[in-house]
Amino acid sequence: MKNKRREFLKQTALTGLAAASGMLKGFSAGINEQNIFSNSNMEYRNFDSQHLSVIGLYGDWAAGLNEDTLPAFSFRRAEWKNIGKWRKAARKRLQERMSIPDIGAMPPVTVNKQYVYDGLHIEELGWQLPYGRATEALLLKPEGAKGKFPAILAFHDHGGNKYFGTRKITKTSDQQHPLMIVHQKEYYEGLAWANEIAKRGYVVLVPDAFPFASRRVMMKDVPDFMRNGLNDEDPENPKNINAYNQWAGQHEHTMAKSLFCAGTTWPAVFFAEDKKALDILCDREDVDVNRIGCAGLSGGGMRTVFMGGLDERIKCAIPVGFMTTWKDFLLNKSVNHTWMVYVPLLPNELDFPEILGLRVPLPTLVLNDEDDDLYTMPEMQRADKILNEGYKKAGIEDHYKCSFHPGPHKFDKKMQAEAFDWFDKWLKQ
Repeated sequence: MKNKRREFLKQTALTGLAAASGMLKGFSAGINEQNIFSNSNMEYRNFDSQHLSVIGLYGDWAAGLNEDTLPAFSFRRAEWKNIGKWRKAARKRLQERMSIPDIGAMPPVTVNKQYVYDGLHIEELGWQLPYGRATEALLLKPEGAKGKFPAILAFHDHGGNKYFGTRKITKTSDQQHPLMIVHQKEYYEGLAWANEIAKRGYVVLVPDAFPFASRRVMMKDVPDFMRNGLNDEDPENPKNINAYNQWAGQHEHTMAKSLFCAGTTWPAVFFAEDKKALDILCDREDVDVNRIGCAGLSGGGMRTVFMGGLDERIKCAIPVGFMTTWKDFLLNKSVNHTWMVYVPLLPNELDFPEILGLRVPLPTLVLNDEDDDLYTMPEMQRADKILNEGYKKAGIEDHYKCSFHPGPHKFDKKMQAEAFDWFDKWLKQ
């Protein structure tokens, strides 16, 4: 009986969320959903125009629950006239809905290694939070830099790849892992964007996110019946990395449900850990705490939305490839996305772009891809309209910009140039 139960649980684990090898760019979809929807053609991208939904006939009903009502804490509502009072109340409600865990004081930071590469001084950092394995991070700044500099908290993407974290957007030697060469070519036009912005005169901190890379779930730390025969040996082998990433994608539903049972949410854990990274960045003598920005593609864009909306130390925020509405997720795109996005009940009070909009009037640039399969164009445009209305109501429209670039889900050279120029405009004045 015990063996039969274990086999049942093992098979059940396989019906979770898929990862690396066959997913749509950026986020995990379920295995069966992935097989159906992995061929991203125009008919699929626009199926919402046929009044279909990912939850069938229930879509129109579910979307209609909030269809004709502005969310309760939306700045677009007429009763919110004082921007300060609105922001305080809306942030409080967002934090309540997220249920952000207390993860202690700022941890001691260890400098594990220092060196120079390609004109940059690089520090390999580590810090231990009260739970899990130590967080690893990279700090990059111009070689020979003296004094205080503007800084960037750089968030790596999801990409269906939890084995890697900081290495997705950095380069620390001429010898890169072959999978990271491919990853940077696909998503970043061959560039390590954290290096590129550091070269422009910034201190850049890139931490591993929960549960990626140094923060990932290890096989030896879960029950044997969940391991699918995998172990933690020979971890850099591409075959083993692919197998791990598939397992980690399948594990997302378990992690998300467990976090709900713990009384918190995935965005809350992201924010709590990213806030510690921001604390560490602000504590450095080479950082001007009045000139800090954050940015990231995809999953990094999502983290930028929450960090930019909740922490005023972020003077300039640039989410890339992560902006739409809750309606878009509900009707069209929850099938494409990870469990990491959602905050229960929040759509009654703030639409997704209004999370980022909590930073009004601080400078914000949103970068979208016109052929991004993770969102529909009408809802990306509606998200832009929502954010623009907030900045217009605050009387500082020039502090907000949204751009649409041709092509699929990515943060290519042209988009990076626009992002870096925006940072320079607001953080180097």
